Amino acid sequence: MKAGVFFNKHDLRITEIEKPILKSGEVLIKVMACGICGTDVHIFNGDGGCFPTPAGTVLGHEFSGIIEKVGENVTTLKEGDRVCVDPNELCGECYYCKSGIGHFCEKMTGIGTGVNGGFAQYCTVPQSQVYKICDSTTYEMAAMAEPVACCIHGIDMCNISCGDTVAIIGGGMIGMIMLQLAKLSGASKLIMIEPVLEKHEIAKKLGADICIDPTNQSAAEVLAANGIDRISTVIECVGKVETINLAIQIAGKKSTVMMFGLTAPDDELKIKPFEIFQKEIVLKASFINPYTQKRAIELIDSGKIDVASFIYECAPLEKLPVILSDASLRRKGKFIICPNEV
Repeated sequence: MKAGVFFNKHDLRITEIEKPILKSGEVLIKVMACGICGTDVHIFNGDGGCFPTPAGTVLGHEFSGIIEKVGENVTTLKEGDRVCVDPNELCGECYYCKSGIGHFCEKMTGIGTGVNGGFAQYCTVPQSQVYKICDSTTYEMAAMAEPVACCIHGIDMCNISCGDTVAIIGGGMIGMIMLQLAKLSGASKLIMIEPVLEKHEIAKKLGADICIDPTNQSAAEVLAANGIDRISTVIECVGKVETINLAIQIAGKKSTVMMFGLTAPDDELKIKPFEIFQKEIVLKASFINPYTQKRAIELIDSGKIDVASFIYECAPLEKLPVILSDASLRRKGKFIICPNEV
């Protein structure tokens, strides 16, 4: 079968590998859609993701498909089921798992980051990590369940209250998901800060009241002109030191800054503790998707969250190395790889 195999920095090849063999408790999934994530880009660029990625690993952790075969002792799934995958398998035995914070599991298996994932025509997955999707949800939409699950964890930590004003920095896929989740959480005013003007229209469609181009506009001036007295939550979805600094600058008094975007591992942030003190800002970060995959699927299946509007292109597997290496291409929107399409 064809697969996108990571070998080293800037070295991902589409190559033929053996079709995986089922083990007890696993299902064989024919992969229909797999999203390209910022973590994939970090791994491709040699920065690493949440977990170490050995050479020879098939990347891809945002994926959905059809169950082609079930292994022994699989009791909850059957052939033909339409499913998506939670890629983070917990051991259930370590200190963190037993303390209810399993996303810090000491023996976690990362499907598509530490072991073979969804940038392939087929993938074997433990039944514990597989979730059924409804018939009205497309495979492309279902592939977005993992990033939505991560965003739900982040939005939960923001503690947004009804009537709050929330700013999102970064109008990529994550920013657009966060925008909608903030609205569902009760925010009455939503601000999108994004330099690509084409994304402003999508943001407005999804609920943004104000869109700011930080390249040509002063965020502070636009906020003042629109009578924004206080931003209670700022969610940074870019993963750059400059945008984290902007988040702290525009955050209001008694506010939360969620540093959701994944920075390079060696990036350092200079902050002024006195500014944090003066405004009583709470700085937070969010790590993967603990126990939120089911909620994500329910939101997508119900249509309460739109994950289709910011999908830019569904591309064949052969295009994966080009997309990973071209930042200007990725800025156009979310790319979904369809490994079983030519």
